[in-house]
Amino acid sequence: MTFAIDVRGINKHFGDKHVVKDLALQVKQGEIFGFLGPNGSGKTTSIRMICGLLTPDSGAGTCLGYDVLNDSVEIKKHVGYMTQKFSLWDDLTIAENLDFVARMFGMKDRKPAVAAALEELGLTARRNQLAGTLSGGWKQRLALASCLLHRPKLLLLDEPTAGVDPKARRDFWEEIHRLSAAGITILVSTHYMDEAERCHRLAYIAYGNLLASGTGSEIVAAQNLTTWIVTGLHAHRHVEGLRELPGVEQVTTFGTTLHVSGNDAELLGLAIEQYGRNHELLIARGAPSLEDAFIHLMRDARDQFE
Repeated sequence: MTFAIDVRGINKHFGDKHVVKDLALQVKQGEIFGFLGPNGSGKTTSIRMICGLLTPDSGAGTCLGYDVLNDSVEIKKHVGYMTQKFSLWDDLTIAENLDFVARMFGMKDRKPAVAAALEELGLTARRNQLAGTLSGGWKQRLALASCLLHRPKLLLLDEPTAGVDPKARRDFWEEIHRLSAAGITILVSTHYMDEAERCHRLAYIAYGNLLASGTGSEIVAAQNLTTWIVTGLHAHRHVEGLRELPGVEQVTTFGTTLHVSGNDAELLGLAIEQYGRNHELLIARGAPSLEDAFIHLMRDARDQFE
């Protein structure tokens, strides 16, 4: 098995804050790997260490075959990094932005590379539009085009769909899967569970600690959760009552339904069925979702900086 990313024991401190703790991560070539976790969990710091923008305090590993401690210059030549915040120039056109990025990479074939990027991301018709006038979805396309100019082998995408509409998000993910099928490895951090389910494998990090990794189904199965779906008139009014039941570890609202989960299937089943009868609620056994699993993982995670 060949890994595009293979790191272990990676640590990073900022002053007295230990923000990434013994991170171990393996990402296969050509796969889409989802990186999840709450704000401040160390995702962005981890990504920056992997792509050579930050040097780990300790640990070992490789990115695209290059040592993450000593070969940061080489790593950066073969990686495309899309930051969470739009980082191109508002007062340049789309084409001018791409040409400027190509010049920074020292590309000799700038003009055909820019033309190809415009065509591949559907930006040709807008090539003369100022970047500052673009909507969030078009800015996202421009940022991705700039990451792909130098034909990277690895894409690192940090919250790439934050603040864009659902159609733009869907179009973006179709493009991500096209790039994966072409052999590009993609590590993407996200908060959206529907996006996490589009990834081939996942890792969940909380406050510097890696809590789980694997496919979505593997992560859900590892939590050993039993989940019941509660519906009925004013079901949301029963959140606190359900949380007090024996065997209940979490109650999560999904629109007009509640997901009630716990590890003790027998105890939970008896308690919630009796509660449903007493309060005229519809109770049905359901499959735990990826979001149920991640909420369960967070129960014992503590923010060291609170």
